[in-house]
Amino acid sequence: MQALRDFYKNKKVLVTGHTGFKGSWLTIWLKQLGAEVTGIALEPKTDRDLFILAGLADKIQDYRQDIRDLDKVKTIFEKEKPEIVFHLAAQALVIPGYEDPVLTFGTNVMGTVNILEACRHTGSVKQILIVTTDKVYENKESLKGYNETDPLGGHDPYSASKAAAEIITQSYRLSFTHSPTHPLTQSSNHPFSQSISTARAGNVIGGGDWSDYRLVPDCVRSLEIGEPVIVRNPGSVRPWQHVLEPLAGYLLLAVKMAEDPRKYSGAWNFGPEFADIISVEELVNLIVRHWGEGGWIVDNTDHKPHETAVLKLDISKSKQILGWRPVLNVDEAAGLTIEWYKKYPRQDVYKLCAGQIKQYSDKWNSGNLK
Repeated sequence: MQALRDFYKNKKVLVTGHTGFKGSWLTIWLKQLGAEVTGIALEPKTDRDLFILAGLADKIQDYRQDIRDLDKVKTIFEKEKPEIVFHLAAQALVIPGYEDPVLTFGTNVMGTVNILEACRHTGSVKQILIVTTDKVYENKESLKGYNETDPLGGHDPYSASKAAAEIITQSYRLSFTHSPTHPLTQSSNHPFSQSISTARAGNVIGGGDWSDYRLVPDCVRSLEIGEPVIVRNPGSVRPWQHVLEPLAGYLLLAVKMAEDPRKYSGAWNFGPEFADIISVEELVNLIVRHWGEGGWIVDNTDHKPHETAVLKLDISKSKQILGWRPVLNVDEAAGLTIEWYKKYPRQDVYKLCAGQIKQYSDKWNSGNLK
């Protein structure tokens, strides 16, 4: 992790979606690495959101701004002059995508356009990482893992909006990140020496997530009050991983993009090893075991919206080219997650997160990531 500290120390980094679950963890990690962090996001949804509990508003440049407003987003970029941009802001859930497809497409499609456009007109920006999802692939319920060259698709509005964000990002990369002599760059404010990548991560778990319609928060809310966990689709298979796993990939990818923009720009999968891709039922059993008590029942409600039954990622490219690989197996990921939920009511949450980041980093440094 020393290489990360050397790269990020005193760097100006902008994170969109910094008030969300994954964005809050990334913000804390960047602060631990010595970066100067600016955040653009909507208000946190609850008083128990990680952003609130960790007191992040006082530790960064904190902007509450809807990314659908291009002019205001560009104003923030012009003022803060970031060098690295991590774009995580999104409507990030499948079921709310069915409930409000207009908001979902507006945020995930045009919001991404706005961030890329703000980057394009900000000369300080050099590395841009657009975070999408493992659900961008045309899902055929295949038992093999999808790799970065497989066709994109999207049955539901959320998945389709994220697949569209991938296509938009590719368009910006092909159109605007050529050499300084490319004719399309001549009228710009800078020579487009930017590097743009997308990150397609699996289903993340970890402390501090209180989102609706997500498995771990649903489990914790039920276990806290001694009620059985209600599970929608126990047989569904997902690439579960601790939130620090893809974040380590994002941080490493930006370093590599700075070293060799042509080699490392593009799409990257971040997920668990195949042996750790398990069903909802198996993960709930792990969570209950680490909690120490409780149980679960199946939700037999009719007319549940379509959700993919099997989703696996092939992470060969990230392992072989980027040099990233998972550090935690799925049992360790569940254990670290439940440890956070058990400790947070009586500990300084920022220090709790920083401690888990150090624990993860120590395991990385021990030789798990070459």
